[in-house]
Amino acid sequence: MPRLLRPVRRLLLLLATLLAPALSAPLAAAGQDALLPVDEAFALSAKASGRDAIEVRFAIAEGYYLYRHRTAVEVLDGGFSAANLALPAGERHTDEFFGEVETYRGSLLATLTGAAADDATRVRLRVKYQGCADLGICYPPQVRELDVALPAPAGPAAGPPPVAALLGAAPRSALLDGDTTVSGPGLPLPETEAYRVEVAADGADRLVLRFTIAPGYYLYRDKTTFAARSGRGATVVPGEWPPARTIRDEYFGEQAVYFDELLLPLAVRRTQAGADTLSLDVGFMGCQENGVCYPPLSRRFEIALADAPANVAAAGSPPTSGAAPRLGLLAALGFALLGGLILNLMPCVLPILSLKALGLAGSGESPARARAHALWYSAGVVLSFAALGALALGLRAAGLALGWGFQLQQPLVVGTLALLMFAIGLSLSGVFTLGGGLAGVGQSLATRSGPAGDFFTGVLAVVVAAPCTAPFMGAALAYAFAAPAGVALGVFVALGLGLALPFLAIGFLPGLAARLPKPGAWMDRLKQFLAFPMYLTAVWLVWVLAKQRGADAVGWLLGGAVLLALGLWAWEAARYRSTALRALGLAIAAAGLGALWPVQQLSSARGSSVAEGGAIDPAQPAADGSLPYSAEALAALRAEGRVVFVNMTADWCVTCKANERAVLATETFRAARERTGTVYLKGDWTNVDPAITAYLAGHGAVGVPFYAVYPADGGAPEVLPTLLTSGLVEDALTRAAARGRSP
Repeated sequence: MPRLLRPVRRLLLLLATLLAPALSAPLAAAGQDALLPVDEAFALSAKASGRDAIEVRFAIAEGYYLYRHRTAVEVLDGGFSAANLALPAGERHTDEFFGEVETYRGSLLATLTGAAADDATRVRLRVKYQGCADLGICYPPQVRELDVALPAPAGPAAGPPPVAALLGAAPRSALLDGDTTVSGPGLPLPETEAYRVEVAADGADRLVLRFTIAPGYYLYRDKTTFAARSGRGATVVPGEWPPARTIRDEYFGEQAVYFDELLLPLAVRRTQAGADTLSLDVGFMGCQENGVCYPPLSRRFEIALADAPANVAAAGSPPTSGAAPRLGLLAALGFALLGGLILNLMPCVLPILSLKALGLAGSGESPARARAHALWYSAGVVLSFAALGALALGLRAAGLALGWGFQLQQPLVVGTLALLMFAIGLSLSGVFTLGGGLAGVGQSLATRSGPAGDFFTGVLAVVVAAPCTAPFMGAALAYAFAAPAGVALGVFVALGLGLALPFLAIGFLPGLAARLPKPGAWMDRLKQFLAFPMYLTAVWLVWVLAKQRGADAVGWLLGGAVLLALGLWAWEAARYRSTALRALGLAIAAAGLGALWPVQQLSSARGSSVAEGGAIDPAQPAADGSLPYSAEALAALRAEGRVVFVNMTADWCVTCKANERAVLATETFRAARERTGTVYLKGDWTNVDPAITAYLAGHGAVGVPFYAVYPADGGAPEVLPTLLTSGLVEDALTRAAARGRSP
């Protein structure tokens, strides 16, 4: 098992102990009143069989077992140079968490060989071990220190062995300084009894959080997190933490903790006026003194907020960790315009630019015609951006976990776009033409299209390009998703204007339009060539669909594409011959579109894999060295003091894939991870995933790609730009590692 996930696995092993009270009936049926204390389940003793060997014995109670690979002995002091720990072969066992392991039952005799110094009389050992009960309850890793008397060196003056050597040494808890034997702390309480959590409103803009902590338990201050969501964009910011006690934690080092009770004020930050309902997730971790540590826990609360004005500007509180800074309206509009303009350079827009290139090349007949092309195309872009933004805002307000790019999380949309791109490619290849029946245009959509064709091309540009996130665009979108509806629509309009700006400039600046090539026969060849970017786009969308719904979805879609091509070919062949044949062609094409229905009904590809036993092992790194993202894994790694690089990506995000191929899949990135001890976590947002959506929202992001580097000292993450370079990422990892080494 990789070292980086050991704390996560260790905590998972403890999860079953939380259900101990519910297991009282099965325990009684098995002839036991309760789970044995750890020192009774695994009675430890040690003695020296000579000056060159120390025997460490475990008497293991019936129904319990020890892990071979979790058993270790080391010498702390006493003048004994250890050479090797001899462990017998154990019983083979397939463990739920560790996989194929060896275990011991009944007893274990481990022999530590070495050599004692001439003047050595005693040796102090540290013994580490971990075991479980057959009932499915596992103890946390244990540490005991033992004092072992050594026999006197061979010689005539050797006296009787010390009493301690005859009786064996008593184990001592590593957490205590006394020399007496310490029994275990007893069964842990269920986590709902160990930690009671309450939240109450204290006025319109203040909440009070109270933890009631059971005696003998404590709560980590720095592992308490908050994530808030509301229909009006309200969030919370913790107030001043009360004084905490500092303890030396066995796993996390020096930690600030709370015993008995914790009262913490939470300031409510409102971006919109009015009554609201706040959904608050409180995450926390805690331990039993000298006992188990609970896995990351959480509570969810729904709090009704009274009618109150917006207070973001007046509160003056800093943004939550990792969140994007707040923008003003003018800055948000400027960022949106720049982001939309840069979006023209993103690879996801290339196919649509291919379509528009033909229209612009054919517009050289007059300045008025060029302006008409530019205006209708811009209208399609701007109105589509506004409609898509309004839909996203409405769905989020309805409580759905959606972000920017949500349309390509829907298999029905992906399949429809794939068939549409395929059909456009067929049109450019000459299989069929869009004639006068389409909105009275009378010309082909792909060449000298009229208003409807230009408008439709703008719509396509937004649908395909919107999931990409260009520089400046992310901050503008974050502002829009937290702003009032009217202001948000203004940001989306600015994004559309930025995307359409190059074509507006060509249409309205005669100098630029004059540089375009004149129409001619070359346009037919260019039109045929530009069919291939459409086919490639269709292939990409089919690949995305395969990731979402598996091979069955690809089969249905390819069958539908064949029927669509046949129907469109029949339609074109019967153009001047038979109305009935043209109707038959349309019916066949419609049957091809009907293949989208069974695609939508298929379960997700990930769900099918799990059902067939092919689930991804979260402990097994992928080919690029990444591990699957989860909030629990991130929390455990940060608690361990590791540098963590988080990559939120999606298969339909072309920018994400370009960054991964150019930067994150390189040897340079791998070497930087190894040098800084960085763990690479990857979150897949290809399908709707509320957990990833909540993570993005918590960092002020509304879409992918999103990259964050968490430093080793547990501080706030550094959010990286949407376009990566190897140098930029390497510098961020170096800074994060250096923060962990700072005094």
